[in-house]
Amino acid sequence: MATFSLYMFNLIPHPRSSSASSNPNAKIGRRRSSRRTSGFAVLSAHSNPRIVKSNRRSRYGQVLSPYDTEDNAENEDGDWFFDKMSIQAEDSETEESDADRKKFKSQKGNDTIQGNQRQLGEDQSMRSVKSEGSFKFSKGDLDVKTGKNAIGSSYYTFNKSEDYDSLEMDGRGKLQARKSTKNKYCRLSEEIDLDEKWFPLLDYLSTFGLKESHFIQMYERHMPSLHINASSAQERLEYLSSVGVKHRDIKRIILRQPQILEYTVENNLKSHVAFLLGLGIPESRIGHVIAAAPSLFSYSVENSLKPTVRYLIEEVGIMKNDLGKVVQLSPQILVQRIDISWSARYSFLSRELGAPRDSIVKMVTKHPQLLHYSIEDGLLPRINFLRSIGMRNSDILKVLKNLTQVLSLSLEDNLKPKYMYLVNELRNEVQSLTKYPMYLSLSLDQRIRPRHRFLVSLKKAPKGPFPLSSFVPTDECFCQQWAGTSLDSYLAFRQRLLLKDFAKKYEKQR
Repeated sequence: MATFSLYMFNLIPHPRSSSASSNPNAKIGRRRSSRRTSGFAVLSAHSNPRIVKSNRRSRYGQVLSPYDTEDNAENEDGDWFFDKMSIQAEDSETEESDADRKKFKSQKGNDTIQGNQRQLGEDQSMRSVKSEGSFKFSKGDLDVKTGKNAIGSSYYTFNKSEDYDSLEMDGRGKLQARKSTKNKYCRLSEEIDLDEKWFPLLDYLSTFGLKESHFIQMYERHMPSLHINASSAQERLEYLSSVGVKHRDIKRIILRQPQILEYTVENNLKSHVAFLLGLGIPESRIGHVIAAAPSLFSYSVENSLKPTVRYLIEEVGIMKNDLGKVVQLSPQILVQRIDISWSARYSFLSRELGAPRDSIVKMVTKHPQLLHYSIEDGLLPRINFLRSIGMRNSDILKVLKNLTQVLSLSLEDNLKPKYMYLVNELRNEVQSLTKYPMYLSLSLDQRIRPRHRFLVSLKKAPKGPFPLSSFVPTDECFCQQWAGTSLDSYLAFRQRLLLKDFAKKYEKQR
C-alpha cells in the first residue's frame, strides 16, 4: 500500500540509466496529446500534458499506456517500434522479407500481451489510488486542479528510488496536492546551502508569516537555528504562546532572536518566565516583556539577570516594589550594561541641570527608557531647546520630573510646533509648561488644535491665555465641562478640521 508523504527527502533527480534507453518499453513520446477526458487533473510546474484515452492503440494494434512520458518528442502515438522500423527501412531502402514479416508479427503479439498486462496493472494501481487516502508521485511537484484533465510531464510510478511529493484527500474526498518543497524554497536554495532536513521546520515557521527572505536572515544571524527539529520548535513556540506571547509577535521574536528555537522549555523558558513573575510582573504582561526583549532568554538567570536587578535596587536606588513596573516599561533594561548607562546619565544630569540623585531616580522609575537615550544626540539637544525658549534649569528639571518622556519627543515634529502654537494661538507664556508639562505630550492635531478651535467656534474660549487644563480631560468630559455640547458634535467638528488641514498639506506638496 502506498504511504502518505509530507516532505520530499530526495531533491536530486536520479539520472536515467543507459539500460533504460535500450528498453523499448521506456521510449514513449514526449509530446502532449490534445485529447481530453474526464477525471481529476494533475498539473506539473513544468508542463501540462494530458491523460489520454486508455484504449489507444498503435498502428499495429499494440495497446499503449494511457500516460505520456518525456523521452521522445516526435512520436505523438508513442509507437516506438514503428518509428524504429521506419528508420531502418529508410536507411536500407529494402523491402521486408517474409522472415522479417513473421518476426514482426511474433514481436507484435508479444508486445500486445505485455501491453495488456501492463495496462491491467496500471488500472489496478489507479483503482487502489481511489480507495486510499493518499499516494506518492515521482519526479516533481504535482498539483491538482478541478476541471482540467492533465498529468505532469513525468509519468508517475511507485518506485521508491524516485523523488516524491505527496497528495492527500481533502474533506470532500478530492485529491489535494502539496506544493513541491523543491519549488517552494527555490530562492532559498539559491541563496544558502539548503538541507532537505530543514523543510519540516521551514513549513512550520511559515505559519507565522516567515518567508524565504526571513529564513535567509535567520541563516545569516544564527544558522544552527535551522537545524532544530520541527516538533521541538513547535513545543517551544507553543509554550511562549501559552504565557501570553501573541501570534503576530512570534515572527518578530524569531527574526530578532532565532536562538530562541534552541531554548528548551524545562531548562530555559520556564525558569526565565518564573524570574519575570518574581519581579512582580503580572501574568498578563509576560508576553509583552518577552516580545520586547526576547534576548533575555540568552542570559543566565543566576549569573546575569539577578545581578542586574540587584544593581537597580542597591546602586540606582529603584524601590523593589517598582521593579515590575520598570521592567514592563523598558524590558531592555534587563539585558543592557546598566552600570555603564546609569553612571553616564546620572553624571550628565547632575552636572548639566544640577539634578539631585532622588530626582534622577524618580525620572528613571517613571521613564526607564532614559537609560537608553544618547546623551549627545538625545538628552542634550532637548535640554538646550527648553533653555532656548526661556526655561531655567530648575524649570527644566521640574518638567522632566513630571514628564520625563519629553526627552524622547522629536524637536522638529513635536516640541517646536507645540511651543509655537502655545505662544501664538493660545497666548500662553512658556512658564505655563511647568504647571502643565503634559501639554508637550499631547497630540497637536488630534487634541490641542481641535479643542481650541471648537471652543472658539462656540464663542466659549476665554479671553486672555487659553487654559491648558482644558486639554487634560477625556473628550467626553471636555464636552460636558467646557463645551456644553454632545460628544458627537465635537467629534464631527474634529473630523472636518482634520480633513481641511490634510487638504492644505496636500496642496502645499503639489
